[in-house]
Amino acid sequence: MSNITISREFEALFNNAAIGIITVDGTGNIVLVNQYALKQFGYEESELLERPIETLIPKRYAHRHERHRDGYMAHSENSRPMGMGMDLYAVKKDGQEFPVEVSLSSYTIKGVHYAIAFVSDITVRKKSEEALIKLNAKLESLVKERTQVLSETVAKLEQQIKEAREKDVQLRKSLEKEKELNELKSRFVSLASHEFRTPLSTILSSAYLVSKYVTGEDQPRREKHIDRIVSSVNTLTDILNDFLSVGKIEEGKIQVRMADFQLTELCNSLLSELNTILKKGQKILYHHTGSTLVNLDPSLLKHIIMNLISNAIKFSPENSQIKVTTNCQQKEIVVCVKDSGLGISNEDQEHLFERFFRGTNVTNIQGTGLGLHIVARYVELMNGSIEVNSELDKGTEFVITFVNKIDIGYENHSAN
Repeated sequence: MSNITISREFEALFNNAAIGIITVDGTGNIVLVNQYALKQFGYEESELLERPIETLIPKRYAHRHERHRDGYMAHSENSRPMGMGMDLYAVKKDGQEFPVEVSLSSYTIKGVHYAIAFVSDITVRKKSEEALIKLNAKLESLVKERTQVLSETVAKLEQQIKEAREKDVQLRKSLEKEKELNELKSRFVSLASHEFRTPLSTILSSAYLVSKYVTGEDQPRREKHIDRIVSSVNTLTDILNDFLSVGKIEEGKIQVRMADFQLTELCNSLLSELNTILKKGQKILYHHTGSTLVNLDPSLLKHIIMNLISNAIKFSPENSQIKVTTNCQQKEIVVCVKDSGLGISNEDQEHLFERFFRGTNVTNIQGTGLGLHIVARYVELMNGSIEVNSELDKGTEFVITFVNKIDIGYENHSAN
């Protein structure tokens, strides 16, 4: 085997070991190699003895290995595995490389240091590890893919849940709207049975009496009852118009049509119409300041002002004054209607613009409780605001404010 003398027992153990065993001297030359190692590397014993250990190491690692070998031989007191955490490779006689695992130990005989290496071919294990790594990568890819699919499924479910909730909200709103409309119809039936009874009775009795006045001398009486019939019909018309207006508002069918028009002309025309329903001794005083040209919906504004003045007439006593003022400045348009009537309590003012609400002090005065609700909604549709100032028995003042969209400077320049 070599010039190292070994016993037969050791030789049998050495050559029959199921692991490659290689011994090198202090200069790094191979002095012993067992049969298992010879088969691992494909050499005959004579081809390796006295050859440097780098013969069994790939050339790209040989130079580096010499430094590691010399360092180990200089500090070879302890046994240790070689290249922990590193991939080690050996090379066979035919140049084929294979992965190895190496454990080192050292000993000294007659003052000469030797190193012994136990070499294991870990090709099978490496292939298993690589297969496991590939399998793990495949599994990770599959898990990632399934996770992506699951995430997309969850996202779709969340979207469906969101859409279902939105539909539920819309359905609830629709149901609430339907409930409100049904309530409106119900209140209409209830109110109609009460409010319609008086004017219909008046119409019926007056029509009957008119038929009894057949002579020319009865003409004044006929005219009196004809006026009562006309007034009652107008009352019924107003009630029906209020209900129709509320229905259109709730259904979103009111269309705002903004236009330029003369505010004073609209107000003076309205006052001419309303003078016919004034109580005895009542007067409407109108005053305007500022520009007269405005940009609003004339139809909605007419309804607003007419309703407020009609209420002022209705809830004010005889021989009283109703003050109407309009003011058009650079940034805003203000419409104010003030009376000296019954007034509104603080508690009632909190509910004043609700549907069907009527003040506690007006139970003996005819009305639907819809007028101010419609006024507030019309003001809102034109992006305005409404304010009420009132005290019981001291009258009420309604102040409505709109944004002025007309350049007053341009208007005055155009007028010049």
